[in-house]
Amino acid sequence: MPCAHFRFYEELNDFLPPSRRKVEFEQRFERRASVKDMIEALGVPHPEIELILVNGEPVDFSYIVSDGDRISVYPMFEALDIAPLVRLREAPMRDPRFVVDCNLGRLARYLRLLGFDCLYDNGFTDDAIAAISQAQRRIVLTRDRRLLHRKAISHGLFVRSEQPREQVREVLRRLDLHALSRPFSRCARCNGLLAPVEKDAIAGRLQPKTRRYYDDFLQCRDCGQLYWRGSHHERSRRLIDEFLEKPAE
Repeated sequence: MPCAHFRFYEELNDFLPPSRRKVEFEQRFERRASVKDMIEALGVPHPEIELILVNGEPVDFSYIVSDGDRISVYPMFEALDIAPLVRLREAPMRDPRFVVDCNLGRLARYLRLLGFDCLYDNGFTDDAIAAISQAQRRIVLTRDRRLLHRKAISHGLFVRSEQPREQVREVLRRLDLHALSRPFSRCARCNGLLAPVEKDAIAGRLQPKTRRYYDDFLQCRDCGQLYWRGSHHERSRRLIDEFLEKPAE
């Protein structure tokens, strides 16, 4: 029976059983198979992969595996200079936009607070998420590994952490997004863009103390939600600073 040798790098090992992590291992196969099919059969979703080397040469997902091949698989967004090699996608997404599955609502709100375009609806089905990702070139954020196996999804991230604040730090770190953050530019409730609004135009919506003590306001262009520099703003500012603090090298 033909056999290929696989080695997965960095966080891709999270998808493998302990005995196959960070080591080369043999995988036997009986039929003609693409490298994509074999990788996903091992449990690693293709949107997490940025580079595949077979016998030291870059290949794409359609490569047909041969007996004796040595296959090295590298994660998406890994801090390696692979510009001279063949990427598996047309281009990396450096204007990152997200669509988030129904189990990560708090993560979506936090990313919006940081200014990232992040679609979320707890009624989104897997079919809807895949269609949105494909049509709008959005990165899928999910804790459902099966979702990332869908062919329509080219960019995706399996979020390892179960805690929302740690999820934010994980996404920022793995996608290297710290410098792209634009806090207080999007509505945390609906994802719409915020814009300055004259106090006189919204005075009737303000509580007496808010109207008395605050003069500068932002309004969501989509849902009309108002924002100002009250105590909630200071709490949000501290949270943003916590998220954007890079871990020590």
